[in-house]
Amino acid sequence: MPAEVLSRRALNRAVLARQDLLDRRPVAGARRTGAAGPVMAMVRHLGGLQAQAPFPPYYGLLARLDGFQPGDLAGLLLSRDVVRIALMRGTIHLVTADDALAWRPLIQPVLDRALATVFGPRLAGADLAAVAAAGRALTSAEPLTFAELGATLTRTWPDHPAEALAQAVRALVPLVQVPPRAVWGKSGLARHTPADVWLGRPLAGHPDRPELVRRYLAAFGPATVQDLQAWSGLTRLREIVHPMRDRLRVFADEDGRELFDLPDAPRPGPDVPAPARLLPEYDNLILSHDDRTRFLAAGDRQQLFRQPNVFPGSVLLDGFVAGMWRLKRARGTATITVELFRDRVPARDRDAVTAEAARVLAMAAPAAAPEVQLVTAGSPPP
Repeated sequence: MPAEVLSRRALNRAVLARQDLLDRRPVAGARRTGAAGPVMAMVRHLGGLQAQAPFPPYYGLLARLDGFQPGDLAGLLLSRDVVRIALMRGTIHLVTADDALAWRPLIQPVLDRALATVFGPRLAGADLAAVAAAGRALTSAEPLTFAELGATLTRTWPDHPAEALAQAVRALVPLVQVPPRAVWGKSGLARHTPADVWLGRPLAGHPDRPELVRRYLAAFGPATVQDLQAWSGLTRLREIVHPMRDRLRVFADEDGRELFDLPDAPRPGPDVPAPARLLPEYDNLILSHDDRTRFLAAGDRQQLFRQPNVFPGSVLLDGFVAGMWRLKRARGTATITVELFRDRVPARDRDAVTAEAARVLAMAAPAAAPEVQLVTAGSPPP
């Protein structure tokens, strides 16, 4: 029988439901921190949060949790229940300790490929196994920045750049970034130590690729194999997904591409209302599909990514990216500037965006005088 076709709006609503962006999950009245708390459960459910910068995960959780406070996540970092580690796409993610240990071996080919592509020529002739062993010993003895690590390694490998040597260790050793890095209200350089040393437990000996597929679909499905590969950075996942067909629902998108999903995952109708939301820089909602049209129109993609290697905070209206935002603090004030991509935005949507921005300001700078500025694309900066 032909597969049921899911429209872009249907795909949009399915992922928003799984991301708790249609209705926020409550925190109030629940155990706030620890392995049984709602914040920990959300980090696990999302498969972690992209964390290239220290604090976007806090804003990502604020968008999805009702009653979230920064200390909820900061406490999990300090208790080592969650960690920051290079995972999907070779980028830093904030994940549960269990997922760090289970997924880091699965993602190793992604890091190997990046190392060979970016730093391979600069490491020619170096014994990478020896570099990794030396780097592991150094970072086990004391958490180090990459600058410190690279400088020390050049004493043994003087013919190779310090940066390349440090990145070889990053790729070959499962390093986590330790607090106070990314602890709300604190500042600190990114210092690294091996995950098994920090957590006192070994990495998974038998990585479970089908479980990775199920976890992805639970948070981002329905999805194509190409979507799964875009999220993880892994290749050749069709040979993992296709043996699972009998345990999955199979759909098609409007272009005829095959979509896979968990049988009991939520798939609300395309007309279910989607409230305004402000998502942080690097949010995985936007990054985790090969086909991003379920959230982002082609012209708007150019607006959002107008600067190379810059991923601003995004504004969702009716479930789709309709603008971007930035936060600025100065002299006891805090301002969120929202740039909308359309001139004609209904007043109710502007009011909803303003309310969401005020919610962000209440967490980001509770003691400052808040201000929300709404502008449209092409307007002069306020």
